[in-house]
Amino acid sequence: MKIRHAVVPDEDQGYFFTMIRAPEGTSLEYTSEIIEKAAAIQKMQPEVKSVTGLAGFGFQGNGPNLGIMFTTLKHWEERPDPSQSVQGVIAKIRKPLHGITGASVIPFLPPSIEGLGNFGGFVYELQDLIGADIQDLNNMAAEIVKKGNQDPGLQGLFTSFSAQTPQLRLSVKRDEAERLNVDIGDLLNTLQMLSGSAYVNDFDFLNKTYRVYIQADQKFRVRPADIFEYYVRSRDGAMISMQNLLKEDVGLTAQVISHYNLFRSAEINGNPAPGRSSGDALATMDKLSDSVLPSGMSHEWSGVSLEEILAGSSAIFIFILGIIFVYLVLSAQYESYVDPLIIMLSVPLAVLGAFSFQLLRGLENDVFCQVGLVMLIGMASKNAILIVEFANHLRDNAGLSVAHAVVKASTLRLRPILMTALAFIIGILPLVFATGAGAASRNSLGTAVCGGMTVATFMSLLVVPVIYLVVNWLKEKVAALLGK
Repeated sequence: MKIRHAVVPDEDQGYFFTMIRAPEGTSLEYTSEIIEKAAAIQKMQPEVKSVTGLAGFGFQGNGPNLGIMFTTLKHWEERPDPSQSVQGVIAKIRKPLHGITGASVIPFLPPSIEGLGNFGGFVYELQDLIGADIQDLNNMAAEIVKKGNQDPGLQGLFTSFSAQTPQLRLSVKRDEAERLNVDIGDLLNTLQMLSGSAYVNDFDFLNKTYRVYIQADQKFRVRPADIFEYYVRSRDGAMISMQNLLKEDVGLTAQVISHYNLFRSAEINGNPAPGRSSGDALATMDKLSDSVLPSGMSHEWSGVSLEEILAGSSAIFIFILGIIFVYLVLSAQYESYVDPLIIMLSVPLAVLGAFSFQLLRGLENDVFCQVGLVMLIGMASKNAILIVEFANHLRDNAGLSVAHAVVKASTLRLRPILMTALAFIIGILPLVFATGAGAASRNSLGTAVCGGMTVATFMSLLVVPVIYLVVNWLKEKVAALLGK
C-alpha cells in the first residue's frame, strides 16, 4: 500500500489565476488581445462567474508582454459535481489555453497556504552558483520547463523568468569627447533631460503652483535612434551631435533578476499530474535536476514545497511521541508495563484503517490526515482498554483463567464498544462527505479518523484478545524462568 504525501490538500477556493507571457518586445495591446482570447475560452465554461484580466502586470515583475487573469467561479452549491471544482475547470481549459498561439497561457491554483508562494503547486528555484552568463540561466530554465512538461507525472510547468528582453547599452567615447572639448557631465545631463526628464522649478499662476520639467518632445524620444539626434554644447560653445560621442551595443537581458539565498535564480512553478501527489512531483523534479543541471547550477525549494520537505519527518516523530505519552500514562494508571503494551498494540490497526480509507478515496497523507492519526492513538486505545481492564477484573475477582477472562470480557463489553464506536463514526460522517468551501481538508481528516476507527473497532475485537493471551503467556514464561 503506497499512500501519497502532501502538506495540505489543494482546496477549491472558488477562483484561480492565469499567467500570460507573450514574446519579449511585444506591445501592451498585443498582450491585451491574448487576454481577451483566454477570457473567451474561460467564459465558455458554465462554472465560470467572471473573468478579470490585467495586461502589463505579473507576480514576478511587470512588462508589456506580461499579463495576469483572475477567474471567479460560481458558488460551490451551483457546482456540486467533482468535475465542476476548480481543479476540474482548470483541467478542461488547460488544453484550449495551450492552443492559443503567440503567447504562453497557463492556469494556476492559488497557494494552498496564503503567504507561501504566489501559486498553488510546487515552487522550484533554479540557482546560478558561479555567476555565469544570464543566458545560460535562461536556457536552463527553459529546458527544465520543457522536459518537465513532457514528464507524465508533471503538468503546467511555467517560469516568468526570461532573459530575452532587448537592451540598448550606451557607452561614451571618452577620447572623442575630449577631442571635441565636451564635458562628460554635460553630456550625461543632456541625455538624461531629453530622453527622461529633469525638474527645473515651481512657479505660481492664478493662485496655483505649477512644476516645470524639461524634456524632449514625445516624437523625438520614441525610437532608440532618436538619442543620436540630440546635441550637447561643448566647452567652447559648439553644438556636438550625440552620434559622435556615443556608442551603442544592442543585446538581450532579463527585465527582472531575482536572487534566492544570495544566488541569482529563476523561479519555476508547476503542478503534479492528476493522480499524483505533491511529494511525487518534488521527487520527479529532483530526478530531472540531477540529470539536466550542469556543474555550477543547483536548485532549491521554496514556499509550500520547502515546508513539505522540512516537515517530512516531523509527523512520524510526533506520532511516536504521542504513542509514548499514552503508554506512560497507561503504565502509571495500571501500575504495569504489560497491560499498556497490549492496549498500544491495537494502534497499528487504526493506522492501517486510516491509510486504507485514504487510499481508497484517492486522498493524500497531509497534515489533516496526520492530525487524525494522532487522534486515533487515544480513540483506538479506548476499545482495548475496555477489554483489558474487564479481563483483569474477572481474573482477579472471579478467578477465571486468562483465556476465559478475555473471552468473557470481549463478550460482555461488545455492546458498549460498538455503541461508542458507532456513535463516533456516525458523528464523523459529515466530515467524510463534506462539500463546498474547505471540503478537501475536512474530507482528509474525516476519512482518516472514520477509517481508523472502523477498522480498529472490529479488528480489535479479534486481535486484542489474541494479543492478551500471547502477552500473558509470555509473561508467565518469563516469570517462571526468573523464578528458577
